[in-house]
Amino acid sequence: MAAHLATMPAALFLLMLIPAFCSLGRAMSRDEKQKLRTQVVEMFDHAYQNYMDHAYPADELMPLTCRGRVRGLEPSRGDVDDALGKFSLTLIDTLDTLVLLNKTVEFEAAVRRVLSDVRLDNDIVVSVFETNIRVLGGLLGGHSMAVMLKEEGQHMRWYQDELLHMAKDLGLRLLPAFNTSSGLPYPRVNLRYGVRGPETRTGTETDTCTACAGTIILEFGALSRFTGDPVFEAHARRALDFLWEKRQRNSNLVGTTINIHSGEWVRRDSGVGAGIDSYYEYLLKAYVLLGDDQFLQRFNIHYASIMKYISQPPLLLDVHIHKPLLPARTWMDSLLAFFPGLQVLKGDIRPAIETHEMLYQVTKKHNFLPEAFTTDFRVHWAQHPLRPEFAESTYFLYKATGDPYYLEAGRTIMDNLNRFARVPCGFAAMKDVRTGSHEDRMDSFFLAEMFKYLFLLFADTEDLRFNVEDYIFTTEAHLLPLSLSTAPHAPSVLPNRTIPQSEQELDDSNFDWTCPNTRLLFPDPAFPRNLREPIRSAVDKSCPRPAPYREPGMGAPPLRAQDFMANSPEHLELLRRMGVSLIHLKDGRVQLVQHATQAVSPIAAEDGVRFMQEMMELSSQQQKEQLPPRAIQIVSHPFFGRVVLTAGPAQFGTDLSKSSTGVRGFVTVAEPYTGCSEITNGEYVQGHIALLQRGQCMFAEKARHIQKAGAIGGIVVDDNEGSSSDTAPLFQMAGDGRNTDDITLPLLFLFHKEGNILLEALKEYREVEVLLSDKARDRAAIFKGADVRQAEEDCQTEATTPASSVPIGQAAESRAAESESEATSSQEDQDTSPSQREDVGPTEAEAPKADSGEKEERRVDADAAGQSVDKLLADWRDDLEAFRQMEKDEL
Repeated sequence: MAAHLATMPAALFLLMLIPAFCSLGRAMSRDEKQKLRTQVVEMFDHAYQNYMDHAYPADELMPLTCRGRVRGLEPSRGDVDDALGKFSLTLIDTLDTLVLLNKTVEFEAAVRRVLSDVRLDNDIVVSVFETNIRVLGGLLGGHSMAVMLKEEGQHMRWYQDELLHMAKDLGLRLLPAFNTSSGLPYPRVNLRYGVRGPETRTGTETDTCTACAGTIILEFGALSRFTGDPVFEAHARRALDFLWEKRQRNSNLVGTTINIHSGEWVRRDSGVGAGIDSYYEYLLKAYVLLGDDQFLQRFNIHYASIMKYISQPPLLLDVHIHKPLLPARTWMDSLLAFFPGLQVLKGDIRPAIETHEMLYQVTKKHNFLPEAFTTDFRVHWAQHPLRPEFAESTYFLYKATGDPYYLEAGRTIMDNLNRFARVPCGFAAMKDVRTGSHEDRMDSFFLAEMFKYLFLLFADTEDLRFNVEDYIFTTEAHLLPLSLSTAPHAPSVLPNRTIPQSEQELDDSNFDWTCPNTRLLFPDPAFPRNLREPIRSAVDKSCPRPAPYREPGMGAPPLRAQDFMANSPEHLELLRRMGVSLIHLKDGRVQLVQHATQAVSPIAAEDGVRFMQEMMELSSQQQKEQLPPRAIQIVSHPFFGRVVLTAGPAQFGTDLSKSSTGVRGFVTVAEPYTGCSEITNGEYVQGHIALLQRGQCMFAEKARHIQKAGAIGGIVVDDNEGSSSDTAPLFQMAGDGRNTDDITLPLLFLFHKEGNILLEALKEYREVEVLLSDKARDRAAIFKGADVRQAEEDCQTEATTPASSVPIGQAAESRAAESESEATSSQEDQDTSPSQREDVGPTEAEAPKADSGEKEERRVDADAAGQSVDKLLADWRDDLEAFRQMEKDEL
């Protein structure tokens, strides 16, 4: 999401891209670069062809289930789905990528498909921001490429600006969103009806993000200059003018969310990541593309404040716009990874190198950039939707420095994509970078941006069909020609707008009008390396967490919240003495309530207040912290390591994070299935991983029973039907209040949905082998370098070990969560940590399930197993041949 560095208006000199300091790193040979470039094209083909084969004309590919994502037919994902407009999003977003990768024949075919198949008058509400950068930008980038190819005379000779006509049609459909008193656009618009109020499901919003309103000018400006119609650029300029006027005048920073009617800041935190990122990007690039000095002036004022308040090299931390010395949060989101690339365009290379190096080390720690990570570089949000911003900054830093170190960083990105994200039907987003589990999504920006930047990183001038120095990249990496800077355009000051006094007083001395020459920045060729080394050491170092604050003179309370066990008579008596009572709720939980007047003494009442405060703090902390999940990877036929289930860890037994190999074995259902008494099918459990059902006793008790039977590991499946790691936070299984050092096997927890996948696999294949580990393993490592096809053949032999029956009773009635602040950490075989309402789950021995008296020899009801799981397994079986073919291709 950054501009290319070259060919700018005369006022901004070319940033010299001098590869003078390559000698320190091992220079990559031309053959190596060509091999990597070829690999990039192969990866693109794998993603693009699977979209065309399995998803088109849908907006996006669902790579795990090999089908298209059609809005309204799939479960809603909330705001994420606002990018989908039933306009073949991925195809339009990919048009100029095809040309950059020298796929002109495919580009011509794709343009014909867009013109014949895509409709823009759909009765559907879409995001103005996403539709602008992806669809309008994609059409304009495609038009730019079509014109260039037509001028060459070999391709697209039939082209008569059809993509531009579609782009103008779409621009007119977006314009109603700008009909506000401020000029800031509504965040959503109906493609057919515009903004008419609730009947069109639009016009009721009051807030929008700064980036949403401030990332319009490149596409709308280009559309005006391509078509000669100034209305688009005028509206985009008006929105930018309003945001500039509403900046905080002391800090010169903008907030994250603004009221589109009043201009009041709704969220006053300011950074360079999500919600603001491309606003800053488009100020600088609007100057480059449109040639208006005013945009550069504004950018430089903002940039000085960013470097003063937000930049804490190598970190970029959000602050409050009114109190910019006060941090707003202690974590960073992955979208800020674009910023080093923007700093390269600005010419500020040193902080770009430092921040990029920090991001690179975090990437090497987790294979991908987590969606958010803390200041000590731990995971805050574990998802990774295959974002391209880090690859983007890697490319621009290589162009600015010529340092082959960045080529190796690009190789790392490619290797991780192939090892961890590649699936038979494309590339799947990472649901959790710690475990390697996947999400069934491949966003259009993956094809629009990732492969552009990786291809350019390894490409030489002669490998490109056209000179990329003649174009600027939009935030979605679409190519717009710099020649537009001389095209007719709207006046920089609208007739009905007066120049603010603050702008009239601006002095040219406040602005840098040129980017510095890199020869001056790097007199010593060791300079980039010297900047990187201390940052690498800082990320590698484990930062200790501070001890919790204790008031001076306060003795330890008789009972600490983290030690509380709801099934302990001693603890319950201590609660009673402190005036704390337990109320049993209908859904199986209990609620803690304190009445100071019922305490046995004023001191005990004070202890009770302190205990309740600790409970609330503990709950809040557990809700905010991402607990380290574990992975259950199905390695037997026909899955061969491709299916990874996200599992919760235990606070006892083998610590899988300290095991380099994990625990691998065949799964056997324990009898009794609850594992709450001596195991009766010990001959089958011995040497296997036992499958258990949650309920009726403590987790530690289950672990001891299967360990006594000779199991090498255990998996506990939730008895709450419908529960899933998609919707419920993972928790750690705690002990039973006694010493658990005697438990030496690993025990993992699966929610009902993930557990059913394992159970269905057992029903279908009788023998299912899994790997319990801290994260998903590379398949080559699982099979120890053996031929995976041979392993596949070996796994198809007839099972010889009798498969035990699965005595699963009717699932317990679902326990509806009363609020989103439910506790996420369990201290027994039920959630026992309090929420902010001090809700605590009971021991299941105290509150047994209604079906606990039924016979154990109950069978799985196929219908209750869930049609979605059956369908998913059926898809996997149907695609077995595709798996085999992929293995042949890889080998």
